[in-house]
Amino acid sequence: MTTAGAPRLEKITPANLEAALALRVRPEQEFAVDPVAHSLAEAYVRPDKAWPRVIVDADRVVGFVMAFLGFDWRDDGTDLRSGLWRLNIAADEQGKGYGRFAVNAVAEELRRRGTKVLHVTWHPGEHGPEDFYLALGFEKTAEKVDEEHVGVLRL
Repeated sequence: MTTAGAPRLEKITPANLEAALALRVRPEQEFAVDPVAHSLAEAYVRPDKAWPRVIVDADRVVGFVMAFLGFDWRDDGTDLRSGLWRLNIAADEQGKGYGRFAVNAVAEELRRRGTKVLHVTWHPGEHGPEDFYLALGFEKTAEKVDEEHVGVLRL
C-alpha cells in the first residue's frame, strides 16, 4: 500500500474487480464513456489490443483506464494506432488529478512500447471531456469516428 496522494495503476484482479465494476462517473457524463463492465468485456475479446488498469490511491480504487495497442484503425492494416480507449474517474474522485495521472501513465506505457503518438476519441458536448484532453496537450484533429472527435498527443 502507498500513502494517499500517490496514485498507481494496477492490473484487474479478483481482489479489485468488484471495486472496478462499481465505479460510476457523474450522471451528466454517462453519455461520454461506457461503464467499466463494457470495457472489461472488450478487453476480454481483444486481449492483444486492450491494456486495462484500475487507478488506485492508497487502498481505494478511484478510477479505471484502458489503452488500446496497435489497433487497426482502418481495418486494412495501413493505419495501426495506440492510445487511450477509456477513462472513468469515480464521480466523487474527480478534480483530484487522477485523470491526468492516468493519461500520463498511459503515455509512459506507450512510449515504452515505442509509440510516437497517443490517440484518443471523445464525445462532444457540454459535459464531455474535450476541455480536459485539450488542457493535457492533445490536439483536436479534423477526423471523426462515428460522432466522436479524434485527438492526438505527440509523445
